[in-house]
Amino acid sequence: MAAEGSDPAAGTAAAPAVRQDVAVKYVVRKLALGGVVGIIFFSVSGGPYGLEDTIGESGAGMGLLLIMITPIIWSLPTALMVAELATTIPAEGGYYHWGKTALGPFWGFNLTWWMWVTGIVDLALYPVLFVDYSAYFFPILQESELVRWLVAVTLVWVFAYVNIRGASVVGDSSKLFLVIVLLPFVLVTILGLFKMQFNPFEPFVFEGVSLPVAFGAGLFVVMWNYMGWDGLSTVMGEIRDPRRDYPRALAITLPVITLIYLIPTLVCLAVVGATDVDWTAGAYNVVAAKVGGPWLGTLMTITAMISAIGLYSAWLLQYSRIPFSLASDGYLSPWFTRLHPRFRTPSRAIVIQAAICSVLVLSAFGSLVAIDVTIYACALLLEFASLIVLRKKRPDIERPFRVPGGWLGVGLITLFPVLVIAAAVYFQVLDVGLVQGIGWALIGLATGPIIYYVLRPSKRRRGVDYWFDFEAGELRDTGAAREGPPLEPTEEDGSP
Repeated sequence: MAAEGSDPAAGTAAAPAVRQDVAVKYVVRKLALGGVVGIIFFSVSGGPYGLEDTIGESGAGMGLLLIMITPIIWSLPTALMVAELATTIPAEGGYYHWGKTALGPFWGFNLTWWMWVTGIVDLALYPVLFVDYSAYFFPILQESELVRWLVAVTLVWVFAYVNIRGASVVGDSSKLFLVIVLLPFVLVTILGLFKMQFNPFEPFVFEGVSLPVAFGAGLFVVMWNYMGWDGLSTVMGEIRDPRRDYPRALAITLPVITLIYLIPTLVCLAVVGATDVDWTAGAYNVVAAKVGGPWLGTLMTITAMISAIGLYSAWLLQYSRIPFSLASDGYLSPWFTRLHPRFRTPSRAIVIQAAICSVLVLSAFGSLVAIDVTIYACALLLEFASLIVLRKKRPDIERPFRVPGGWLGVGLITLFPVLVIAAAVYFQVLDVGLVQGIGWALIGLATGPIIYYVLRPSKRRRGVDYWFDFEAGELRDTGAAREGPPLEPTEEDGSP
């Protein structure tokens, strides 16, 4: 992860605790704008696959409404917050250092741990999706659990190797995957324009379902399909010009993802209606076959497989940097911080993440989406808190991108996600009860403080403590000399 032209033995500010006794003989490419766009696309979306249940559970009109308003009240505020924090603290580890710098080590650790918990669930979903879509061509994948597992694990390790080769390789593959994934939806939209026969907004909700219930049923699904804007921040040290390219990539991908969700779904509903097709996973494949014939349905299935690959590869890139960052700051063993001698990537962290995924890859995670979103939402709220605290206590630092509108703008972009999260949790509890609605999510959240206090003695023994130096624009090791965050030097570590 050393920059081009830098001393290869010197390491980077992004990986301060890395052993530096192996000379680098190869030029390591960093992510440019196109690669950043491709990875963010697959971090958040990967195409409309997964949105089908929004229509099936909420109704055509309510589903389309949720697809239209969620990017405004959920994605846009998050993207603006991420753009400011990412350009203010462009450090490898991303949100870990946002939270640590603004809120102290306790909350910085919890924010990152919660992201990792959701990541373990998310990462194992995508090889499973790949196997499910592949079963369309290879029926044995529906008959043999062993074959299913072997195919899924093969995918896990092939793209673990791609990740080991570097972020730029993941970025290049993501750009290619993006074009392939968009192609069948463009074709379905164009051909479907000549076959529309239904009002795509009818029924607004299904008979016997109230508006609040329909709204709540689809909200978690849409939130899950619109989250992940902050994911690539963990790889900030591997982006060529993060302060310029991260905000630009967010500005490109937000409207692209919104349109690729909305327009094909709108046209598909106008072609087949909301009741003639079972709007669950795989509905787009059925509609594609109705619109263009079997060849288009087959193409849609192939691109669904590619989408699952792109999602897995992009998220492995980001989640593998979490143990790397925590180890660099002393919480985990320095073993995780060793870089590959040729590609300068945290290969051991990538291998561990892939190994965990291999174990969990065929577990039944579908029912965990609501828990996943709830834990992620709590971590996201800490990111908004970091934005507010940094604005208040460090108004003088350089901010290449600022949320427009001053404090009013910051207040509004924070208010909307808070309301969305509150509504999602309320309807989830209303639908399935308190324990199933948030009980398991609370248990997942509780692991953060527990693990923090378990690991804190190890961090102190290692004497490693990295903080972002705003004047130097990089991470600095203050070691045992500093106790507590720069913003609150009278507190030991920012914990309650």
